[in-house]
Amino acid sequence: MQQINIQYFKHPYAEFLLGSYQGQLCLCDFRYRKMRASVDKRIQLGLNASFTEQNDDILESTKTQLEQYFLGERRVFDIPLLLIGTDFQKSVWGALEKVKYGHTATYQDLARSIGNEAAVRAVGNANGANSLAIIIPCHRIIGSQGMLVGYAGGLSLKKRLLSLEQNLFI
Repeated sequence: MQQINIQYFKHPYAEFLLGSYQGQLCLCDFRYRKMRASVDKRIQLGLNASFTEQNDDILESTKTQLEQYFLGERRVFDIPLLLIGTDFQKSVWGALEKVKYGHTATYQDLARSIGNEAAVRAVGNANGANSLAIIIPCHRIIGSQGMLVGYAGGLSLKKRLLSLEQNLFI
């Protein structure tokens, strides 16, 4: 069986579980999120691989780039990504990547951007299944009334990330 290299990355903002497979990042998620087991299972089954706690260049680069992001020194990540999910989920995650640093969008905006306005709830579910937190910026998605809603890292972290980005946005 193939292996997914994983590392735990503790940062003052949050604790992450990072994973790479064949030179691509496939996991950058909150260690203690509610859906931890289902996200891990999806990735392992999708790659027919198991987790092995081992460091590598991709995981080190991810740690460095996350540190830079949290310091306000990085707005775009340039780590090779491997998305594990359905075609629909991948389309939503692709739309998420287009929400620029310092900006927000609604679930309705995301549904429109993938050409399926009626899929707001499914878009929300796909957003919640994102296994590449921060890097694929699901924290930039807000409710239709501008309220902060749902985030695997918790609403206080979502608020902190949006504040970080908006305070540094020029």
